[in-house]
Amino acid sequence: MKVPFSEYLTEIAPSVKKVIDDLKKDHDYVSALCTDSKGLMIRIGHRSRTISNQTMTTERGVVFRVCRNKKYAEVALNTADWNDTDVIIRFVRDELDKQDEMLGRLGVNIYETGILEDEPLEFFGQKETQYLPEEADLEKLAGKLISISDKGMEMGKDVIECIARAQSTHISKMFLTPNRDLRQAYVYSEAIVAAVVSRDDKVREDYKSVSGIKGPELFDELEAVLPEVVNGAEELLEAESIEPGEYDIITSPEVTGLIAHEAFGHGVEMDMFVKGRALGSEYIDKRVASDNVTMHEGALCADNVTSYFFDDEGVMAGDVTEIENGILKSGICDALAALRLGVKPTGNGKRENFAHKVYTRMTNTMFDSGSYTKDEMIASVKYGYLLEGMQSGMEDPKHWGIQCIIQKGREIRDGKLTGRIVAPVIMTGYVPDLLGNITMCSNDREVFGSGGCGKGHKEWVKVADGGPYLKTRGRLG
Repeated sequence: MKVPFSEYLTEIAPSVKKVIDDLKKDHDYVSALCTDSKGLMIRIGHRSRTISNQTMTTERGVVFRVCRNKKYAEVALNTADWNDTDVIIRFVRDELDKQDEMLGRLGVNIYETGILEDEPLEFFGQKETQYLPEEADLEKLAGKLISISDKGMEMGKDVIECIARAQSTHISKMFLTPNRDLRQAYVYSEAIVAAVVSRDDKVREDYKSVSGIKGPELFDELEAVLPEVVNGAEELLEAESIEPGEYDIITSPEVTGLIAHEAFGHGVEMDMFVKGRALGSEYIDKRVASDNVTMHEGALCADNVTSYFFDDEGVMAGDVTEIENGILKSGICDALAALRLGVKPTGNGKRENFAHKVYTRMTNTMFDSGSYTKDEMIASVKYGYLLEGMQSGMEDPKHWGIQCIIQKGREIRDGKLTGRIVAPVIMTGYVPDLLGNITMCSNDREVFGSGGCGKGHKEWVKVADGGPYLKTRGRLG
């Protein structure tokens, strides 16, 4: 079925438009982002169980953005009687006046910015789903996750905990200006199963996730990965430490996605170009990777949790070629950063929620596939490692340093897996070196969207990333 659009947003739309019309009398630009998102989250473990209607992206509220004399300001509200627009107009105007007064009192220098476009456009997008989270049978879903947790506990004598966590969110967003009326509705879901094992004072954990533009029907996919998770956790009990050094490496699609996110994620968010905080601004149309590397970013370049129709500034979703055959072609940007840089926005303006500022943020960040099979890539390695699973990563956009913490490495000798496992593995290096050493890409790819990403230490949003298996050379420790 098509995902229904929020009845609440449909009901308040005429009142929101009245507020916009009033503000437009003395402002050069006015817009309103209206959100209404419902969800569910279930976490089942052997020791604790939680059911909630809150996820990372559940919210309800409206944020008005205005511009006057090249100065932008915003007012957000979520407890309003939309039948009394006069009260709302007074509130918004009073808040804008307070902001002007405070900035004047503090002597803050304002970054003057041009006026955002407001070309006429109407759009109504609805994605497909089988079920809605707000209509799901919670008892049935919880029972399914309890069964998965119980099966995991029985799969190995060393298993001390098996956690199944699943969440689903029904997103409705409406973006209004004097000339635009954009509305979208979709459902995304994600689920993770994790196994914790213990033996001889060693405690290890492994996990797998599933995600997509689907309703709670996605949770049916979780049981299939359970044996791999338990086996993976038990393998880690036998893992050895890696000898630090430089190796030929093959990255699994999950690790490939981590590299994509950390290497050319924040590093090409162009609001960082405006602030002079990203080295990528100096490398447009220059080589940053081998000829084998092409990378895309955008809500349209993959189908996963961040595949929306338009962003939080009313810019239609895009598919940006960031790297083409090793040449850095473009970054991504929100609408205000685009104005300041004299480029077109890419549909990457995202808010943590309606009450938070817009930043340039990633959506789907993907390496393109190549022409090799995984087996051919392994056969090409004299000595090195196949890297699997991700724990975390970080980068330094100003100097292009990267660090990825990886779950495990499988030793390769003379083109064959030896069975020896090392863990954990930390991969570090200089981004152009790591990408410049890529010589092979597999002919398949995967997308992973079960995580979130912060801007610095805050502003958490949903992201997805992935790609094929990659062969490169890098420093491991």
